[in-house]
Amino acid sequence: MFQDRTDAGKQLAQALEGYGDDNVLVLAIPRGGAELGYQVAKHLDAEFSILVSRKLPFPDNPEAGFGAMAEDGSTFIFKDAAGHLPAPTIERIVEDQKDEIQRRVRVLRGGGPLPDIENRTVILVDDGIAMGSTMRAAIKACRNRGAEQVVIAVPVAGARTIRELRADQVVVLEQPMLFRAVAQVYREWYDVSDEQVLEIMAEWKERQAQSASVEVGA
Repeated sequence: MFQDRTDAGKQLAQALEGYGDDNVLVLAIPRGGAELGYQVAKHLDAEFSILVSRKLPFPDNPEAGFGAMAEDGSTFIFKDAAGHLPAPTIERIVEDQKDEIQRRVRVLRGGGPLPDIENRTVILVDDGIAMGSTMRAAIKACRNRGAEQVVIAVPVAGARTIRELRADQVVVLEQPMLFRAVAQVYREWYDVSDEQVLEIMAEWKERQAQSASVEVGA
């Protein structure tokens, strides 16, 4: 059980001790993964950014999804889940999520590009994995950009989903036997806002600026 996302991020960072080198890039899936990614990157002294990946929600049940799309267009679809949806409905949902992805890139990352991924170890961080569609789309995005190794790092996930993830390594702190939702392993659970993500990224930039200043003065 984790107190909150900060606590989960610190525990996850400890479990990733062996990944601290100059070629590591930590990418958090916003919004829920931002605080955890920050804690991991800070502990490993690694480069940090966000990679936007969005669930493709069912029109009659937005909490559930039939797949996901990452910011570069990489898409993962649960074929069995999407099979009953008409093609025009799927196309509309995809276009809606493209708009939201573009908005998040613009707002949360200032419209800037992702850091260079080619030939690097990428650690993808989120606050947990339920069905895993957003993480699978994010993995595809990293593969498409030439990542040497993709490591998934989350506090909680179901055993079956972990087995199905096509990553080089998967670091999971808890695998509940009765896994219903990511929120069940957090004492404090809340929706993360754009403003909170921006505060996290601003704190990271300030930390980097201070580190650069110390190096210059050394």
